[in-house]
Amino acid sequence: MQKKKVAVLGLGIVGSRVRQRLLDAGYEVSSCSRTFRGFAGEKEFAAEAVDDADLISIYLKDAPMVRDVFGRVISHLKKGALIINHATIDLPTTLWLAEQCKEQGCDFLDAPFTGSKDAAAAGQLLYYIGGSEELAKRESEFLSVSSKDWMHCGGIGSGTVTKIGTNLITACTVQAMSEALTIAKKHGVKPEVFTEAAIRNGSGSPLMQMKYPGMLSGDFDAHFTMANMLKDSRYALALAEAAGVALPAMEVVSQRMNEMCERGLADADFSAMVKAYD
Repeated sequence: MQKKKVAVLGLGIVGSRVRQRLLDAGYEVSSCSRTFRGFAGEKEFAAEAVDDADLISIYLKDAPMVRDVFGRVISHLKKGALIINHATIDLPTTLWLAEQCKEQGCDFLDAPFTGSKDAAAAGQLLYYIGGSEELAKRESEFLSVSSKDWMHCGGIGSGTVTKIGTNLITACTVQAMSEALTIAKKHGVKPEVFTEAAIRNGSGSPLMQMKYPGMLSGDFDAHFTMANMLKDSRYALALAEAAGVALPAMEVVSQRMNEMCERGLADADFSAMVKAYD
């Protein structure tokens, strides 16, 4: 059976690795990125990339970029094509994408993910899917190329809300990790002793295992940038405002990440929040 023609829009940390996995799996892949990367099959213009594509996967950075790029390609979409948005964006933009696709006679899935550079390269992302569960099941083989699993969260927008909510937890947890590590160091507890104790504590988590080693060694090579997590914190605050809910922890952590970005750490991993205590 001939595999579908795929277009990947966005070739950053995750999109570039998903593109390679799709190629290795035998898909015909065209691609485009706001910053030209020089990959084989990469097009200068997004409209060229989506021409005659059966399936378009979006891994762009943020909502303004998604709106801009999608506005450029909408008239080039093949009727009946499936557009899957994997970018973490705000809820209004997700709903806008769904409506634009419907008007063009295209299918749409809201499918942000958890996992970053290493998970993308290993095909171990987890997709949070909003939209038709039947459609997601139909595309399970395609999704499995880049993911270990997917979970259906509900209607269009539920994937976006779920992803933003989980990132709220992640950002606030790394801030708490930074505070706790700093208190321990200031009172003479060896950092490696404290981090082992924290990981083995009831509050320990895979996030601690993932982030504490880099926080101790000063390795902030980006798996998920400070700028991206700041962006997602603002989406969380917008969801809260729309729902009439206060998020005091997220407000403080968002401000801290903004400060760190202004200090030149926008492109560092968001675990560099600990550098506020240098």
